[in-house]
Amino acid sequence: MNAISQTQDVIANWQDQHSALFDRQNIKLKHRLAETGLFSEEALGKLIDKLEPHQYTLNTMGHDKNVKEWRHGEIGSTSGTEVINSIRNGRLWMNVFRIMDIDPQYDRVLNQIFSEFEARVPHLKTTIRNMSLLVSSPKIQVYYHADVQGQSLWQLQGEKRVYVYPVNQAFLTDESLEKILMQETEEEVPYQPWFDEYAEVHDLEPGEMMHWPLYGPHRVENHDCLNISVTTEHWTRDIRHEFAVRYGNGVLRRTLGLKNLSTAPRGFHVYPKAAAALAWKRLKMEKKRQVRRVVDFRLDPTTELGFVDIVPYVK
Repeated sequence: MNAISQTQDVIANWQDQHSALFDRQNIKLKHRLAETGLFSEEALGKLIDKLEPHQYTLNTMGHDKNVKEWRHGEIGSTSGTEVINSIRNGRLWMNVFRIMDIDPQYDRVLNQIFSEFEARVPHLKTTIRNMSLLVSSPKIQVYYHADVQGQSLWQLQGEKRVYVYPVNQAFLTDESLEKILMQETEEEVPYQPWFDEYAEVHDLEPGEMMHWPLYGPHRVENHDCLNISVTTEHWTRDIRHEFAVRYGNGVLRRTLGLKNLSTAPRGFHVYPKAAAALAWKRLKMEKKRQVRRVVDFRLDPTTELGFVDIVPYVK
């Protein structure tokens, strides 16, 4: 594998204003991840060959952005190269979690990315970091959703259109966010077609990335080509505190019926809410309410659709 030159940064066009905009505004930048050699189809096929079932999700879906036709599947004995080709020729979406745990070369790249961010953004100190791989079919979509940690999307192959929406109650209610935090639903949240009138829209090409503010609702539509991307995620002290506060709010609403609770990530109220969140988790209440993934298809490159139905099971 190649490595990015020590004299070169992963981010290719950082400007002074990005230091002030990071985590506060949508920003689009250029990157050099392809130069590592770690994200070619050949390299990623070898990575997929190493996967255990718990290290990925595989989905197929319909065509209507307003109707969530979302099924979960497995790759079975299909090779990494065949997986990528099946996705190229189908309507499939694969998410490989924490690729830096599968191969340490990705961990080095991930650490370089955040070293650059921290060197350029005042007071930024990231803790838990993650890099996930996304391989998706032509014209596939990612439904309107929100993530609970800081996130960036890095395009490596193909093109996609990214819609990012304002972070406010009109587009993402506290109730919807709490359900995501408490794993009572997937990351999807209610969507209305009129939301698009207020979206910031970007066509993302290879060598480009986007970063948006925490909880920024977004959805994605692939152009007519195979897409390979990675997401990077991070936590900070404030993100951890806000997670604890919002999770604690959810516990208090569900147990005591309390309303109008503060979501500020600082103040004395953080600690009792964090304690409520921890107690909820230790009592395993989260597992009793969290969404279950039912796997009901398996990849099969010999079929027209690229997969076959199987007896459903819970993953």
